[in-house]
Amino acid sequence: MNTMAESVATVLSTADVAEARDAVRAVLDGLHQPVMAAEAADTVVLVVSELVTNAVRHGGGTCTLELTAHEESVEVAVHDSSPHAPRMRTPDLHGGTGGFGWPMVNRLARATAVTRRASGGKTVSALLDR
Repeated sequence: MNTMAESVATVLSTADVAEARDAVRAVLDGLHQPVMAAEAADTVVLVVSELVTNAVRHGGGTCTLELTAHEESVEVAVHDSSPHAPRMRTPDLHGGTGGFGWPMVNRLARATAVTRRASGGKTVSALLDR
């Protein structure tokens, strides 16, 4: 299989996160040789949802999502305008301020990275098993 990269969506608000998940699901459903296992696809969609939501909430309100499929993995990359990297923090069990997402992404992904962009902002990426 050749590597396939696709810019999936530009997300402007948290309401657009569902559309980003649907777009990713459509791309993953179209992958062949090897076909994406359902559980692996669900994991990719979950990570997309978390990274895109965080980018909209904390990264300047808009982001771009890219998906790159390799033979044995899928890379999710979310670009936003904030220079601030995600950080681990103690999850808030009572106040509803979050803290669960970045640890979850790091646990589900084979690898994560935060890269500063020359044009400003950053890219947060996660490499997931296919």
